[in-house]
Amino acid sequence: MTISAQKRLKGHRFHPTLLREYDLRGRVGETLVEEDALALGRAVAAVARAEGRSRLAVAYDGRLSSPALERALVEGLARSGICVTRLGRGPTPLLYYSIQELGLDGGIMVTGSHNPPDENGFKIVLGSEPFQGARIADLGRIAEAGEFVDGIGRVEEADLRRQYASALAAELRGERGLSVAWDCGNGATGDVLGAVLRELPGRHLLLNAEIDGRFPAHHPDPTVPRNLQQLQEAVREHGLDLGIAFDGDGDRIGLVDGDGFILWADQLMILLAEAMLKDLPGAPIVADVKASQTLFDAIAAAGGRPILSPSGYTLIRARMLAERAPLAGEMSGHIFFNDGWTGYDDALYVAMRTLKVLARSGESLAAFRKRLPCVVSTPELRIPCPDERKAAVVSAIAERLRCGGRELNETDGVRVREGGGWWLLRASNTQPVLAGRCEADSPEELDRLREQLAALLREHGLELPEG
Repeated sequence: MTISAQKRLKGHRFHPTLLREYDLRGRVGETLVEEDALALGRAVAAVARAEGRSRLAVAYDGRLSSPALERALVEGLARSGICVTRLGRGPTPLLYYSIQELGLDGGIMVTGSHNPPDENGFKIVLGSEPFQGARIADLGRIAEAGEFVDGIGRVEEADLRRQYASALAAELRGERGLSVAWDCGNGATGDVLGAVLRELPGRHLLLNAEIDGRFPAHHPDPTVPRNLQQLQEAVREHGLDLGIAFDGDGDRIGLVDGDGFILWADQLMILLAEAMLKDLPGAPIVADVKASQTLFDAIAAAGGRPILSPSGYTLIRARMLAERAPLAGEMSGHIFFNDGWTGYDDALYVAMRTLKVLARSGESLAAFRKRLPCVVSTPELRIPCPDERKAAVVSAIAERLRCGGRELNETDGVRVREGGGWWLLRASNTQPVLAGRCEADSPEELDRLREQLAALLREHGLELPEG
């Protein structure tokens, strides 16, 4: 069966901002409504059946709008001949785990991830390759043309939450227990994590475990320092070894050491990579272009092969699969284990592996942080730039630097390494901005690199924000 040969039914036009590079995201009631979910189910079903796939799972996060969107999505899939397994409410990694355990062809997660409470969206899995870019755009074309498939599907339910929790806890069976504060941020990890902790050794303090789509405690994005303040205070107050936080759907991790200091994803990747490379010497480890040079140097020093990838969690996973890398990660907190787990970004599993490394090494997370090289860096610098200009500006700056004899890495934008640091400029895949970052071994060198980037941007009428 081919899509072009299918019966054309009444079409549906998605809001132009709904279809993104890696997933679908919109504001509920404005750019995202239940009819979009139904049409998405029908469009995904058309693609799946054209590829010979007919068994898909559906799950949803804790947002107030998610149950209604899930029902409409399931209806769309079933009306198109898909056998749908409803997994209920839980984190996105539960969907990935369930697809593998049940031997399904893929699935769709209803989630707004770390976005504000009034936003929601969908993440799609179909086969082993990431569903992104042109494939997402094609869903819009299929829906608008009405190239749907009629069929009589089947809807069943499966609850793998307890099985998933036990599989996570098994990673620490027999290991030394640690004292840990956990912050679910009222996101979708609460129920599963509670079940995991009942099986773990050590002492555990669970924060904001009640799933509440209004996110009353704080916004569920562990890459923003203010969202980790409650966790930092809990670790210090109770004298714990570390604190772990999750985003709204449980695929991104945040980390705080026993002294209350935040460790970013690239720093956590060093801890994980060093341990992994003891067993897998020479293995490739993938990280995105925004990651610290300290990470790439540490991978090489530990006997691994550092791989620089474009930013974007689906792009990171694609590069990981292409390189057959056992570990990959992104500065935003998406970390992937591909050495026996699902190969997807599962922050709960990353937490288990982190605790295992610390338990076996005997080194505290604070001691690990203190032995890392001292560097200073800017946060991600977001420079407003119209979508139609982004690529041209980055290209022009790259050309100028090349003509000046500079050594560039152009994996994703331009990354320039010089002196005691580096800087990056790339076009955002999801917003009308250029993204920059600078890192150096001293504040003075950081200021110099930052001014270098600012001067290049000024030539194109753009200003670097403070930060």
